[in-house]
Amino acid sequence: MTEQELKPKVKEEAPVKGERVRPGRVFIPAVDIFETPETLVLVADMPGVSGDNVTLDLKDNLLIIFGQVNPSPEKETLLAQEYAIGDFYREFQMGELIDTGKIEASVRNGVLTLTLPKAEKAKPRRIEVKSG
Repeated sequence: MTEQELKPKVKEEAPVKGERVRPGRVFIPAVDIFETPETLVLVADMPGVSGDNVTLDLKDNLLIIFGQVNPSPEKETLLAQEYAIGDFYREFQMGELIDTGKIEASVRNGVLTLTLPKAEKAKPRRIEVKSG
């Protein structure tokens, strides 16, 4: 396999913080972060999570993402399982460069997209050079 070929990332279980009141596993969602001149865009894979089951909390510049997966109906009998099912949890430290009051979020097909607008002081700007 060459270096340019994509390698699948192994689903990583999140370390347990405190006691959970809901049974099951918690995973760290795989995340890609893109930068534009105006924003940072964070894309998190959380298969099985709908928009109603995503919680975003921002406290003291700490962004906490939690996605809850609904359990399978008990009427079904599991015959084979190739991947583990569980909730998703991840934390990000927001710096002063993000305008936290304007963060936007959407979920589509288990993919959470966060748009993190840059604060005015973080946006690139062109400085006029005067001659003479």
